Amino acid sequence: MRHLKLIDSAKSDTRRLHIAFASSDRCHVNQHFGAAEAFVIYSISAVEYRVAEIAEFSGNDTLKDQQEGKLDAKVKLLQGCAAVYCNAVGASAIRQLLAAGVQPLKVEQGVLIEDLLKQLIESWPLSAPVWLTRALRQQENAVPSDECFTAMLAEGWTEDGPSC
Repeated sequence: MRHLKLIDSAKSDTRRLHIAFASSDRCHVNQHFGAAEAFVIYSISAVEYRVAEIAEFSGNDTLKDQQEGKLDAKVKLLQGCAAVYCNAVGASAIRQLLAAGVQPLKVEQGVLIEDLLKQLIESWPLSAPVWLTRALRQQENAVPSDECFTAMLAEGWTEDGPSC
């Protein structure tokens, strides 16, 4: 597998999610999840999106896809993503993705990734899909805010635990 992961050094106060797309050309959703040759992962917020990762599976990886456990590498790659868009996805893959916290989403062959990203941003503030709302809530609950750390310090917490 070839894997390019971009490091984002910019500080951002906005909430961001990662969304994956099964795509051989990085422009269209054109792959079945289990047989996907590549995924492009975008980092999105309520106002913008940008490429975060690109992963390509080699021909040898695709041959391994005929065996039991073929999905493991793909599910592992997508851990941390809120969703993955693809043209089709099998029942076993759905179970594994949901267990990893990734919402599988089926779309028609050839849908433009950019159109899907724009739709997500447009729906973000007012009419977000249920899976997006859930992912944002989980993110909010998982990442302690600065206020949380300030409150802990005020209570006397240190790196070693509460001070007595």
